[in-house]
Amino acid sequence: MPQMRLQKFLSAAGVCSRRRGEEYIRQGRVVVNGESVRQLGSKVDPSSDRIAVDGIEIEWKKHTVYIALNKPEGFVTSCDHPGERTVVELVDIDQRIYPVGRLDKDSTGLLLLTNDGRIHHRLSHPSFDHEKEYEVTVAEAIPNSALRKMADGLSIMGTYTRPATVRKLSPRRFRITLREGKNRQIRRMVRKVGNRVLHLKRIRVDAIRLGRLQKGRWRYLSAAEIEHLQGLFND
Repeated sequence: MPQMRLQKFLSAAGVCSRRRGEEYIRQGRVVVNGESVRQLGSKVDPSSDRIAVDGIEIEWKKHTVYIALNKPEGFVTSCDHPGERTVVELVDIDQRIYPVGRLDKDSTGLLLLTNDGRIHHRLSHPSFDHEKEYEVTVAEAIPNSALRKMADGLSIMGTYTRPATVRKLSPRRFRITLREGKNRQIRRMVRKVGNRVLHLKRIRVDAIRLGRLQKGRWRYLSAAEIEHLQGLFND
């Protein structure tokens, strides 16, 4: 197969991002055919060269990637949107990946991206009922009666929302867990009860949690998280 730059190979093989790969090369942590390589322009043939990082040989294969991103405000959940910054610009890898589901431009928080078509379909399609949990900050103190209405279901966009789990955190903050994803649903629900969303952050998709991932940063999913996603096909 054609040769590729060493840092590109490390990214394509799912070892690390391309920039982190450059750091590994400079630090002498990458060995090709038994020789330490520190030159960033070095090229390798994944089909014949033996490549190791920190003494662990990297197996080359068609690599599926699963990524969690903490989406910042101002980025569009799309691969290509003329005139707008897109979420894929934030992820420095060579594989072509696709956002799973959507977060609107003004919202932040957990967004999954992958090149695994089965997982993408399973998590994106509304018929599979996967939970999505959000933290919401509103403009005015929100009464318990309004939270109960959102939990029970509201009429928006000509249909009723499904029951949701809602928990109050403070006078102007609450968490809500949905099993559906209508367009700008939470913002519409909050308007329906006479308030306005100031900040909306997704903190969980199914069993995958945002945790302490900083805004604008991303990480590969852990082996346990990937195993869980792949196990969805056994349901």
